[in-house]
Amino acid sequence: MLTHRTTHRVRYGETDQMGYLYYGNYPLLYEIGRVEMLRDLGLSYAELEKAHDVMMPVMSLNMRYVRPALYDELLTIATTLRKMPDRTITFHVEIFNEAGKLVNGGSVKLCFVQPSDHKTISAPSLLLDKLAPHFG
Repeated sequence: MLTHRTTHRVRYGETDQMGYLYYGNYPLLYEIGRVEMLRDLGLSYAELEKAHDVMMPVMSLNMRYVRPALYDELLTIATTLRKMPDRTITFHVEIFNEAGKLVNGGSVKLCFVQPSDHKTISAPSLLLDKLAPHFG
């Protein structure tokens, strides 16, 4: 299992009339979490796409809203991989406010495709090699 944490401060333009993080912006936080996790492993989406001919479209997104995140609040995005990817990869996400309380939780499932024909493929060995030490 691998867990990565990163932070994001709620900006004014991301909030609704009540000063809450607008509900439609949470998927962006999920993306920040998974992109930063991969970057911390030494990979980037751009590298996977250009150098390794792999894209990762979202197949499903599940989330639940527990309490509002507020304007100017520093959020912690905890992203976890619970199992090694195969033809899909699922990132489990928990977002916490500054008091350490859960704000939102859920998961996002992606698959691996070749850009040339959009056919699904197995997880690239480059990614599996980077993840292997975390799954014993």
